Amino acid sequence: MFVYHFADRFIEPIRQGIKTQTIRRDDQLRHARPGELIRLCSGIRPFCQPILPDVPCLATMKIEISFHFAGVGLINRVTADTIPLRDLDAFALRDGFTNIEEMSAFFREHYPQTVTEGFTGTLIEWARPSEAMLEVAA
Repeated sequence: MFVYHFADRFIEPIRQGIKTQTIRRDDQLRHARPGELIRLCSGIRPFCQPILPDVPCLATMKIEISFHFAGVGLINRVTADTIPLRDLDAFALRDGFTNIEEMSAFFREHYPQTVTEGFTGTLIEWARPSEAMLEVAA
């Protein structure tokens, strides 16, 4: 089982089934693999709380994110397993943001080095919560 921790701002999008993915650096031995269960948690370790009952990992992909330097540093290219994504706003929505501009601002604030260096890591996708799961989590 793999445990991923999330900031409070992502709790409701996860519960609502809007956020169905996370982007993580490759600084641990490995990430969840398709079919393995994932525990999505909030709060401070070791007192974190599950956001939902455990969900299955659907897919993992190598991800690269690059920024356009003109202006304020917007994400202008995302590749998943070397395939460029066409709809960056839809990608940002699946990650819990309203659009690519909001996601770009989050990266600039929390990971400022990525604006100049880019970001390489793993994209982890999970199954949307069912109605039964949502009732258990409430």
